[in-house]
Amino acid sequence: MNLQTVKEQLLAGGFSDSLARLYGETQTAAARYAEACDAYAALFSNTDDIALFSAPGRTEVGGNHTDHQHGRVLAGSVNLDVIAVVGRNTDGVVRIQSKGYEMDVIDLNDLDAKDAEVGRAAALIRGMCALFRKNGYEIGGFNAYTTSNVLKGSGLSSSAAFEVLVGFILNGLFNGGKVSAVEIAKIAQRTERDYFGKPCGLMDQTASAVGGFTGIDFADPANPVIDKVDFDLRSHRHHLCVVNTGGNHADLTGDYADITAECREISRAMGEEFLRDVDIDRFYGEIARLRESCSDRAILRAIHFFADNQRALDEKRALQNGDFDGFLRLINESGESSFQYLQNVYSTSNVAEQGLSLALALTQRFLRENGGRGACRVHGGGFAGTIQCFIPDDLLDAYKAMIEAVFGAGSCYVLNIRAVGGCAVLPNA
Repeated sequence: MNLQTVKEQLLAGGFSDSLARLYGETQTAAARYAEACDAYAALFSNTDDIALFSAPGRTEVGGNHTDHQHGRVLAGSVNLDVIAVVGRNTDGVVRIQSKGYEMDVIDLNDLDAKDAEVGRAAALIRGMCALFRKNGYEIGGFNAYTTSNVLKGSGLSSSAAFEVLVGFILNGLFNGGKVSAVEIAKIAQRTERDYFGKPCGLMDQTASAVGGFTGIDFADPANPVIDKVDFDLRSHRHHLCVVNTGGNHADLTGDYADITAECREISRAMGEEFLRDVDIDRFYGEIARLRESCSDRAILRAIHFFADNQRALDEKRALQNGDFDGFLRLINESGESSFQYLQNVYSTSNVAEQGLSLALALTQRFLRENGGRGACRVHGGGFAGTIQCFIPDDLLDAYKAMIEAVFGAGSCYVLNIRAVGGCAVLPNA
């Protein structure tokens, strides 16, 4: 379809089936895509054969700091996403204009990594194109306008969503959709590492590409076992909330690095490279010996790993079995373990700033006073940033008012788990 027809059909309900699957509602979503069509028209002349794409942000649900020790995680894609209006071109160039940024222009004849692009969106585009080609897939020139509501600093992984979006564009335009979601996630992870310059695991990209609740086992990181879980959070009358406490993210690199280093201290003292390979009973039997060469905090962090690695599996099984109360109990247990043993709720370099601790304390009090329903935990890497909560529908307005009175208007993002990962947004059949 040409651009004008796409816009007209969006506003007339012609994409309502796809939009309902992605967002649960259609009118606001259709207006957002139509606005993106207008922005595309102002930039590019090729307005025939237009396609729409989407890739969601993600949330870590279970397995806090387990992936870097080859452990298990439970992740979920959310109903915030990066969307694109896309049209092919014939000049062998990729042009992507993202709202609020300068246009990125990538010549497909030059796909070598560039030092000057490290940390920039251009590196992600170049890397996705290069690795698609390296893996034997087709690539070609296209123009695109993108806009995102995956808020930066929210812990919902906007960079992974953008990488996955580019992968699904390449897959849809030039490969007939034959590249699997998991393969797109693997290419995106390598892109972030080798082109963008950010070492990362595979959780973010997999959650965005696959969609829904996704259990991932990193026992073999090169070939993770991925298990998508069909579970409708809304049918259990709960919302997922992420609360941004507004903490300072500066100078936290050392805090994150310490977790990995201390886990490695324990695993190596036990004769293994990663905690996943350490026998848990032997670990507990040798704690006295470990204290001779490792810190107590390192031992506590290993205790967290063993428990949360199992909890991520138990959370997945609880969802598969429809045991939502059991799932919420495990979420609370994970939060308590992260606070007490992993100790990633505030930085010891700045103990005066404890926004996450305060948000958790207020949330726990609120839930206790309302029948002990719901759950909360630290979200993502920790030390600053966000907490994650599962709030019953009938308490949502009161919770949002309570928490935003402390952390500011708009600090509570009310989300749902999106059943669909990266995808082309298609007209009704």
